[in-house]
Amino acid sequence: MNAMARRKAVKAERKRQFSLNPLVWLWRIFFWGFCAVVLLQLWYLVQIAVWTHVNPSSTSFMQTRLAEIRETEPGFQLKHEWVPYDKISLNLKRAVIAAEDSGFMTHKGVEMEAIELAIKRNARRGRVTHGGSTITQQLAKNLFLTSKRSYIRKGQELVIALMIEALWDKRRILEVYLNVVEWGNGVYGAQAASRHHFGVNAAQLSSYQAARMAGMLPAPRYFDKRRNFPFLARKTGTLQKRMFQVVVPK
Repeated sequence: MNAMARRKAVKAERKRQFSLNPLVWLWRIFFWGFCAVVLLQLWYLVQIAVWTHVNPSSTSFMQTRLAEIRETEPGFQLKHEWVPYDKISLNLKRAVIAAEDSGFMTHKGVEMEAIELAIKRNARRGRVTHGGSTITQQLAKNLFLTSKRSYIRKGQELVIALMIEALWDKRRILEVYLNVVEWGNGVYGAQAASRHHFGVNAAQLSSYQAARMAGMLPAPRYFDKRRNFPFLARKTGTLQKRMFQVVVPK
């Protein structure tokens, strides 16, 4: 074997040993995993940028729920109709902010104190039961994620929420939220919910109707089946008193 052949053989053996090194494989897995995560975040960012001026026709949450319902009700169609911000009752805007996120107009998408409190509650219970979510975080979840609770999903939700706050103003955030949030079994958005619950358009909601719809938001499917539940009645009364203290985007 001549010198050149020996050098090639040594180089090939080193390359083989290098490729078999566990640390090398760990590095490759980490590198490609990191690239995949970055690409996913870029995809989210592009979608959010597009939706700055284009209304989303559906969401991840809607499609997941539709698939679940169709397992027992083939052919089921969601109730959903987009309406512009100006066609949604001021009462509903106030009531939803009062019920879901009183700091909506001042925070940057995330409220760390609420998250820290949720983490402590979850630690006591030994599982994820609280999220401390702002309206922006809820919107991030509805648009891109699922209702499954985990710290990984919560982390992704935080990142998307910050993207949304960076690209959209508060008016756009509230407009999209009110048009995609769940308000009953297969009922999404303010217009479909107003028709479903009260037989009126979203622009015509009274303060009582708006407060009642806002009070349903933590568990809309549950309260859709229990409309006379005492807790919902009490919460409606509380929100009617609080909602007029709320500032909403113009």
